Amino acid sequence: MSFSDKIREQYQDQLRQIQDAGIFKQERFIHSSQAADIEVEFPEGSSLQRVINMCSNNYLGLSSHPDVLKAAHEGLDHRGYGMSSVRFICGTQDIHHELERKVTEFLGTEATILFPSCMDANTGVFEAVLTDQDVMISDRLVHASIIDGIRLAPAQHDTFKHSNMDHLEKKLQLHVDKRFKLVITDGVFSMDGDTAKLAEMADLCEKYDAMLFLDDSHSSGFIGKTGRGTHERCGVMGRVDIITTTFGKALGGASGGCVSGRKEIVELCRQKARPYLFSNTIAPVVVSGVLKVLEILSQSTERRDKLEKNAEFWRRGLTEAGFVLKEGDTPIVPVMLFNAKLSQDISRDLYTEGIYAIGFFFPVVPQGQARIRTQISAGHEQHHLEKALEAFIKVGKKYDILGKTKQEIIAQYGM
Repeated sequence: MSFSDKIREQYQDQLRQIQDAGIFKQERFIHSSQAADIEVEFPEGSSLQRVINMCSNNYLGLSSHPDVLKAAHEGLDHRGYGMSSVRFICGTQDIHHELERKVTEFLGTEATILFPSCMDANTGVFEAVLTDQDVMISDRLVHASIIDGIRLAPAQHDTFKHSNMDHLEKKLQLHVDKRFKLVITDGVFSMDGDTAKLAEMADLCEKYDAMLFLDDSHSSGFIGKTGRGTHERCGVMGRVDIITTTFGKALGGASGGCVSGRKEIVELCRQKARPYLFSNTIAPVVVSGVLKVLEILSQSTERRDKLEKNAEFWRRGLTEAGFVLKEGDTPIVPVMLFNAKLSQDISRDLYTEGIYAIGFFFPVVPQGQARIRTQISAGHEQHHLEKALEAFIKVGKKYDILGKTKQEIIAQYGM
């Protein structure tokens, strides 16, 4: 047997060290559909209970919307369960092409290509459109899937300090001799909840003849006046060359993603992007659901407006209670705790109070930046938010962190 006792013991020891440090990630089992309140089993084998979900990407509350479910059922009935193939062989249906057209219209771009996930989009696009004569210049806090895509590309890679436009300009000047320069950023940074300075970045890209790449996964559907994303909020629609986003968050919550932008870049992805060429097509049931989501969003901004009000209430409540928060103006509101074990302990105690909120710590976030990342949904009603705030305050008092500064919390619990 190749998996020897020696190898097994080393892995078991590694897992014990994670448990002893108090940072072992315990999955929780949901016995209901995704919603503002969910039925859960935790730990495994325990009785079921309803809890308020404060850490879902279901920003618009559409994951279980009856019209979306109905559309998904119709897609299943009329187009089948799956395509059993990749797009260029025999995996393209009319509804795939329809969704690409609808996303292009929604984002205000020239063309769109679907991928199985946004991670696949991010791991495929850079390798497909760049060579070793080019350079990628990314914000230092870009999403992990972007980093994975960057690693696969032949182009040189450089970074700039987070949202520091002076530093970005210096890097553009440094690489002025490269064939193509691609500036890479998230729209909303998923761990901190702040928004990229897209207008300034677009100006710099035009000044130095660079392209601009935007991952808008935590923005599409609800950021901007009509929910188009950060490029709408920042007034740069039509000036972003490549947009990747997901259908697994606000736009239905199932799966799938895309690359949208300049038509030549989209076509190169269709010809060369490996996750597109070698992965099965998005299932028809998902495509049908996303098409219905886009239809719902085209009819009204009611859900994104409610989400904005909910997020304002939640941020204000936590601030007045004395928690340390990351600054931002999005539905992502990180409660900073700085100590990994503390984030786990508080998450566990919140759970006993009926609040589902997960602790984040290294390597998901930088060392010493542990937190509980709360995420607000249009599915939350006022009573959900009030109960959650009450529980956060109760647990915060238990650990004596309310009204404390970052330095005081670190002095008390360490990093």
